[in-house]
Amino acid sequence: MLNPIAAVARRPRGRRWLAAAAGLTLGLTAALPAWAEDTIKVGILHSLSGTMAISETTLKDVVLMLIDEQNKKGGVLGKKLEAVVVDPASNWPLFAEKARELISKDKVSVVFGCWTSVSRKSVLPVFKELNNLLFYPVQYEGEESERNVIYTGAAPNQQAIPAVEYLAGPEGGNVKRWVLEGTDYVYPRTTNKILEAYLKDVLKVAPEDILINYTPFGFSDWQTEVSKIKAFGSAGKKTAVVSTINGDANVPFYKELGNQGIKATDIPVVAFSVGEEELAGLDTKPLVGHLAAWNYFESIKTPANEAFIKEWHDFIKNPKRTTNDPMEAHYIGFNMWVKAVEKIKSADPDKVIEATTTSPSRSSSARSGRMASSTSYGRPKISCLVRRGRLTSRHPRT
Repeated sequence: MLNPIAAVARRPRGRRWLAAAAGLTLGLTAALPAWAEDTIKVGILHSLSGTMAISETTLKDVVLMLIDEQNKKGGVLGKKLEAVVVDPASNWPLFAEKARELISKDKVSVVFGCWTSVSRKSVLPVFKELNNLLFYPVQYEGEESERNVIYTGAAPNQQAIPAVEYLAGPEGGNVKRWVLEGTDYVYPRTTNKILEAYLKDVLKVAPEDILINYTPFGFSDWQTEVSKIKAFGSAGKKTAVVSTINGDANVPFYKELGNQGIKATDIPVVAFSVGEEELAGLDTKPLVGHLAAWNYFESIKTPANEAFIKEWHDFIKNPKRTTNDPMEAHYIGFNMWVKAVEKIKSADPDKVIEATTTSPSRSSSARSGRMASSTSYGRPKISCLVRRGRLTSRHPRT
């Protein structure tokens, strides 16, 4: 965690000491590089510890990369960008405290942060009160459009519903029974509410063919829950799991699937919150054929994506570190913010909000996107499967 260094000043004992201190301060200020006196501060609000660190740490890293690359180009408006990183530690009330600290104390012009919807909802009152701007990079449940948040992740119609449509069709195995398995917070509950209605009203799935279950953040004892899934899938109808499990609970969940011999050919799992970063901590052999639905995968073959991956590896100094969808969403959001600031020649959040809501952008995979509403970014739909230990793009939809 990077924190601004607090200056501690002692009260001078006399006028001569006061004059000397003032002279010393002026001398030190003059010795600083010119750009250090006038930077644009960028807040990074991602969990670097706790249950969500497995997913969020890499998002902190990609924003640092984007800032570094922009500074090499000369910064923005002739000013260097200065990153201010805080660690809300997967603690939802702490997210709000750290957001207030970034805006009120550190005077950031914009914040890139949050993963879970509960963290986003925790900080939202702060951004509205202090009129600052949050770029939120992860899929979310929809049903929210706030002026002070730019949502660059997918809504259910861009991720969850297309994934269910695929599984219900002949390519996906004509699934008839559905397990909606999620972490117990707002995004899985709202998304599953939407999916349950879609299954019943559109696909005409009977209520007894839908099993819904929630577990806490950081849940690790999956033996009983996976046994329930296995039993539910033994009724003679093709069954699939739609997973909105978040954070490090994914690791023991997939391990338990392997332990109980559940293969993708038997009960496929499609996940909305598992990417390359989470797979890195797993033995993927038992997971071959299971699915993930995102709007970006590292395996997409385009010159723009290859350049993005190279840029990432050059910055992070580790060729094994992967890229993922929320990283690309930050790529989109960061470049959207830079373009808006340069266009209006101001980093003032109020003015930037007006500029970003009318600007189309292009992702690192070279797929065009647009603002689907005043503050939501429309993105293409891609599903992938686990193959050879990686997520491999399979069914692009634009």
